[in-house]
Amino acid sequence: MRNSSGNAGGVRLSRRAGSGLVLLFLLLGAVVMLFPIYMGILNSVKTQSEMLTNILSFPAKVQFNNFSSAFEKIHFFRSLGNTIQIAAVGLIGIIVCASLAGYKLSRTKGKLSSALFGLFILSMLIPFHSIMITLVKISNELSIQGSIYGLGMIYIGLGVSMAIFLYHGFVKSIPRDLDEAAIIDGCGELRLFYAVIFPLLLPVTATIAILNLLWMWNDFLLPLLMLTNSDSYTLLLSTNMLFGEYSNDWSNILASLILAMLPVVIFYLILQKYILNGIAEGAIKG
Repeated sequence: MRNSSGNAGGVRLSRRAGSGLVLLFLLLGAVVMLFPIYMGILNSVKTQSEMLTNILSFPAKVQFNNFSSAFEKIHFFRSLGNTIQIAAVGLIGIIVCASLAGYKLSRTKGKLSSALFGLFILSMLIPFHSIMITLVKISNELSIQGSIYGLGMIYIGLGVSMAIFLYHGFVKSIPRDLDEAAIIDGCGELRLFYAVIFPLLLPVTATIAILNLLWMWNDFLLPLLMLTNSDSYTLLLSTNMLFGEYSNDWSNILASLILAMLPVVIFYLILQKYILNGIAEGAIKG
């Protein structure tokens, strides 16, 4: 009895020690991830001289005018509108195309379906930097370079493969009996999908929306390559204009980055409860 109770106590102790180590690593990870954000917020309310003197110190006086100055310099509303339009085109296109393709590929058995799904998965392994020159040349030939909507279409092409992978796995968790019952009731294939299947895909759709919005919102390289007119610049490209050849206004730059970050953080907080659920069910069942 003493040995068994001693063993049980040792197991509980080891479990607590393991949980403590996991918690410690999580806390360290959180600090590493949040520290740059903390530094950005802290230095966005300093004067330029205070920031260059000591970036870790608290400001002698909080400078909220940095935000109003950055707001004007990056033409916030115009840049925000451009970013929202690009993200909206990309998100709508990715969700519509990928949900239909993921559903059809999941429900269709055969070598062709498996081969097409494999091609989509394979395209996820191609690094963007290996195709960006070709992509720019093609967009120039199609006369979509410099177009906000053209950039959104390119995002659709680049983001649809991952979305198909997640939808494909998630659809497998939906019983085929629903399809058969809807067909008996007279639903056509499109009506079956949008009236019966698509509402059940809300968790993975929210996940795909969040992941792709974060990608498109924070992307710098592709808009830099595609957008040639400052009137169509995104928030990050407009912020990049604050960098000068001989000097940089870091207080305004950090303030503008905080302003650019706020909308997508709010969107993330609204939908974040669906993210882990959607990724787990879509990827594991895939």
